[in-house]
Amino acid sequence: MKKTIMLLLLTGSGFAGLCQQSSKAVEYAATITAGDLSKHLHIIASDSLQGRETGEKGQKMAANYIAGEFFDYGLQPVVTNSDNAKSYYQPFELVRRSWGEVFVETAKGKKEFLKDFFFLGDVTIQEAIQTEVVFVGYGIETDKYSDYNDIDVAGKTVLIWSGEPKDKKGNSLVSGTSTESEWAASYQKKAALARQKGASYVIVVTKDQDALDKTLNNYRNSFMHPTLGFPDAKKLNTGTMFVSPSTAADILNVSPDKLKKQQKRISRRKKPSINPASITIKAERKEAMVGTENVLGLVEGTDKKDEIIVVTAHYDHEGIKDGKIYNGADDDGSGTVAVIELAQAFTQAKIEGNGPRRSMLFMTVTAEEKGLLGSDYYTRNPVFPLQNTVANLNIDMIGRVDKEHEGNPDYIYVIGSDKLSSELHKINEDANASHTRLKLDYTYNDPNDPNRFYYRSDHYNFAKNRIPVVFYFNGVHEDYHQPGDDVEKINFQKMEKITRLVFHTAWELANRDQRIVVDSNKQ
Repeated sequence: MKKTIMLLLLTGSGFAGLCQQSSKAVEYAATITAGDLSKHLHIIASDSLQGRETGEKGQKMAANYIAGEFFDYGLQPVVTNSDNAKSYYQPFELVRRSWGEVFVETAKGKKEFLKDFFFLGDVTIQEAIQTEVVFVGYGIETDKYSDYNDIDVAGKTVLIWSGEPKDKKGNSLVSGTSTESEWAASYQKKAALARQKGASYVIVVTKDQDALDKTLNNYRNSFMHPTLGFPDAKKLNTGTMFVSPSTAADILNVSPDKLKKQQKRISRRKKPSINPASITIKAERKEAMVGTENVLGLVEGTDKKDEIIVVTAHYDHEGIKDGKIYNGADDDGSGTVAVIELAQAFTQAKIEGNGPRRSMLFMTVTAEEKGLLGSDYYTRNPVFPLQNTVANLNIDMIGRVDKEHEGNPDYIYVIGSDKLSSELHKINEDANASHTRLKLDYTYNDPNDPNRFYYRSDHYNFAKNRIPVVFYFNGVHEDYHQPGDDVEKINFQKMEKITRLVFHTAWELANRDQRIVVDSNKQ
């Protein structure tokens, strides 16, 4: 009888403790408000920050604002700077690469960059070179079909058509049916095969002039805009040149009609009858160093302080293009101010004696728009060991409504929660069921989803290191990466609910007895 009473007392004590933890979580989650989110976002996404382009004045101003908020709340700076003092900034350098002189000289004249041709991928040819161009049909090789029979392309430039060959009935010579093979839509597969056979450069001929012009019109700004990368990144020269059929004919020094006739020869399984030609190529790249920084602040835990929960959002955006400011209120000003509010809530809990057991690292990263570079830098240069990092909760765009949810803003796409840890997935679902009751949409968590959003935000650099992640995302909208992504279009009530969901998930991760398990390896 005494043992039963003692067990009941212990059980009741434990239950009371859980209830107290839950009530405290609700109390501190309530400090996250639409009004505070709005206050921060009206600064982060204002014109004065000039679109927060990585390495530019506006990005530095945003970093200073975030660090100032961390300081005011009382977060610990954790980065050791050159003076051996602690800082909120994790600085690093990137190299900005822009185009210099770029041209292709054929026997029929010089071709103009971004008019007659363009590159996709990394290409650097600082000084003009001569190269032999070999026409290799469609550039395909399978067990049943090959464009490379008796053709040596080592050290040469390969010119290939897009698509794949078909017979008179419209059947693919590669698949043997009316259904095209994977070669038809994958220039990358063709380029990789050419390089595997020793080709130095690859030229792909578009279906027609309209196809080339359409791509140029859609992506001209991207082609002209400088790129950023790490200084130690290898320059692989694996880019691919794209040209129209008429430019391809000039490169091979033949008439457009003769080049077109080669398609008929190949459809009859005959070899092309075009001799190699010589061209001169120059693709000069200019380089300049750019300094940027992640912003980190810590709420130190108690008995499990060496284990870390990382909450991230990227605070950079697209800057100014063609005189228009891209303020990025949703992308990702919304996530940035959510991190600020979450940091405030956890700091207040700690000040009042209810701090987390595990440490909470709040980090706004830079250069996400340039290729997830800020989070990449952190995971390669972590302030805290990655093996001690329990999970990453990443917030990227939570302030708008996509077309699929018009009229029902109380939703959030959840991506990646089950990829590495079934426990993390359940914790997030339980937090939502108990506190926020949003619609959790897993559409983009499908590995077959063509958008591949799982690979397109900062959580992925943690996931690559076997750290469980959740990516919170509202989906794209008409102002995605457009100058119309402004604060006036943000739904702050929606943001409040989503940020509170992140809080409750983080609270459970930080305070549970056992660290979540890594028990899955889904793609």
